Amino acid sequence: MSPSQPSRRSFLQTAVGAVAAPFILPSRVWSAETAPNSRINLGFIGMGKMNSGHLGNFLGRDNVQITAVCDVDTTRRENAKKRVEETYGKKAEGSYKGCAAYNDFRELLARKDIDAVVIATPDHWHAYIGIAAVRAGKDVYGEKPLTHNVHEALTLTKAVRDSGRIFQTGSQQRSSKEFRVAAELVRNGVIGDIKTITTSFGDPAPLYNLPEEEAEPGLDWDRWCGPGPLKPYNSILSPRGVHTHFPKWRMTREFGGGMITDWGAHHIDIAQWALGMDESGPVEVRAAPEGKDAMRGAQLVYANGVVLTHNDGKGVSIYGTDGEIHVNRGKFELILNGKTVHKFFDKNADKGTSLDREVILTEREFLKDAKVKLYESKNHHDDWLNSIQTRERPICDVAIGATTVISCHLMNMAYYSGTSFKWNPTERTFAEGGDPKWLTRDYRGEWVV
Repeated sequence: MSPSQPSRRSFLQTAVGAVAAPFILPSRVWSAETAPNSRINLGFIGMGKMNSGHLGNFLGRDNVQITAVCDVDTTRRENAKKRVEETYGKKAEGSYKGCAAYNDFRELLARKDIDAVVIATPDHWHAYIGIAAVRAGKDVYGEKPLTHNVHEALTLTKAVRDSGRIFQTGSQQRSSKEFRVAAELVRNGVIGDIKTITTSFGDPAPLYNLPEEEAEPGLDWDRWCGPGPLKPYNSILSPRGVHTHFPKWRMTREFGGGMITDWGAHHIDIAQWALGMDESGPVEVRAAPEGKDAMRGAQLVYANGVVLTHNDGKGVSIYGTDGEIHVNRGKFELILNGKTVHKFFDKNADKGTSLDREVILTEREFLKDAKVKLYESKNHHDDWLNSIQTRERPICDVAIGATTVISCHLMNMAYYSGTSFKWNPTERTFAEGGDPKWLTRDYRGEWVV
């Protein structure tokens, strides 16, 4: 990251000095088995829809205490602060005023009493804040996609390793039983040798071209743009006030990566888990036949010959010599030798059964004596909190998030350029074709990764 300037150093020193002692709730409001010194103090950065969900989840836990929130939008951060204080106030049967609200994430990170942070900003901020957080000694739950580009994925991974901090990537499908069982079936050869995979999600992102609107009062737009270009404000990017939808900054190359990095970071992640490619990646990337005009058809080719295609389908569909597996959230289907063996894909069509039943029966029948057993997590948040206590890497450690997002970025490169190229997954650079400038971006001001 860029060298700290004197003004920034003095700012951080002032911020640290200004931090008051943490406001600890009375022990009577927590469960009897939760000792005050065992609770993890959490800070939240980026209070949009995704972190609103995370906030609600962690507010219900006795083993954590939320002490600070941060957002560049005044309405959203004050709403989050109020939500925390009202929830803890009800627990204490009184009032509670112990949640701070910040516009600048550096003030939150400067607090020594905060143990860990949950980062759910737009994608272009993920790497910079993640690096700053681990360097400040915080463990991190960082939303997917891990970063905005390949360079950031490598830099963030190194920063996490150098710091010794815990980093959980928010690819929560790894903590759902249907995806783990699907991956274990593949890894144990139940459907034979894998030939092809289809991953289903939406379109690559266009360049930003929205008209300028009057700025939202209370929004620090310059800081929202941060490492990215300072574009004209439009409420599509940062909705006015508290919102309950996923904003379409995702569908801009400047701030997101389209559905390739949004849902692709989920489904490509599962495909690579099933292939055993968590420490590797594709060796070739093929552009769609339609070139730059394409919305589907780009392919990732792995060293074992497996071809992964982005197309419409059932989620993650894996095809082998002896069968096929289709899996999505709440959906699962195993086909062997042309016959459906276990299936729950449509609650209307698949009556008389359930997802749990079909997945459990599959596991009992085909994985009872499995030689390959994958990391089992039943809850992504629990898994992260457990790793903070044990100091062992979580199910979707930063390096796994990096491998996944790099594959997503490579696919986007094929769409954006309309060209194919070869990739070295060990060196994480182009082997043939491609342009090194695609691996990074032009950073703005002090926000250089």
